[in-house]
Amino acid sequence: MSSLCALMRNLTLSRGIINPGSCSLSPKSLLAIRSDILAGQQNRSMNMRAARRIRGYPRPLVSNIVRPEPMKYGYRLIKPDEYTTDALRIKKLAGRDPVTKRVVVRTIGGGVQKYAYWVDFMRDGPEDGVFEEKVYKIEYDGIMTCKVALVANGEKKRWIVATEGVEVGSIISTTRHIPKIPVRPREGDAHPLGALPVATQVHCVEKIPGMGGQLCRAAGASAQILRKVEGRVIIQLPSKLHMSLSEKCLGVVGQVSNADRNETFYPIGSPNRLRRIGKRPRTGFWHRKDGYCGRKIKPPPPLKVIPLAKSRKDSEFIL
Repeated sequence: MSSLCALMRNLTLSRGIINPGSCSLSPKSLLAIRSDILAGQQNRSMNMRAARRIRGYPRPLVSNIVRPEPMKYGYRLIKPDEYTTDALRIKKLAGRDPVTKRVVVRTIGGGVQKYAYWVDFMRDGPEDGVFEEKVYKIEYDGIMTCKVALVANGEKKRWIVATEGVEVGSIISTTRHIPKIPVRPREGDAHPLGALPVATQVHCVEKIPGMGGQLCRAAGASAQILRKVEGRVIIQLPSKLHMSLSEKCLGVVGQVSNADRNETFYPIGSPNRLRRIGKRPRTGFWHRKDGYCGRKIKPPPPLKVIPLAKSRKDSEFIL
């Protein structure tokens, strides 16, 4: 019993539970303190286990590890110095950093050789007239999910994002004129958002006038014009996000081509097909699904306002 009392006394002193200068404790009091310590540890472990079972409980992040940026270590399109309409070769990075050559994403690698085209997302037109182009070809692209169209006029030919419903031989027009009365939209034509009526579907929308189409470029994607307020146009993206843009931002009428891609996309089926896509094997360990997986009930996102580009001040003056 004396050895047990000495052991318990050393434990309590080491944990700082009692003051070393206090009076001596009896064996019963030491046993009571030890039982309180064990009960606290059990309650703490039970609370931690209960917290893991909460649905939607966030997964812990590993410290000192930065997640890689998406679509950066998979492939890279090799572009020449001058614009060309020929098919370009896609260089596969296989999950490695292009500078250090070290593996950054372990589950990327392999795949069949693909070719893509140099797509021009700029649909620029005159302020007072109409710029017309003719569609000569519609082809599959190795990078984009939609189809691309080869258009040309008397001076230049280029690849653009194909619009659903536009066929070979169609004439598409582009203008930056904003009339007082909204125009009658036609699929494939590009107009400023302020010139289109409400409830029009648009794609390849500019965030800033003159910067090229940046919104709704995937297969089957389109945004809808909701309302116009004091030189601004409110559109709704496929993610239900409302965005306020300038009425001078250009948008293409209609929906992006290859809209039935998700319907005709067949499942993986075998590991060999996954390797042909360009994905390496992952871990075979079975992971239990928690609240991190699945859809969440979230409030709608607030309105996002895109301001106009600020004028840059030149650091050098020419006299």
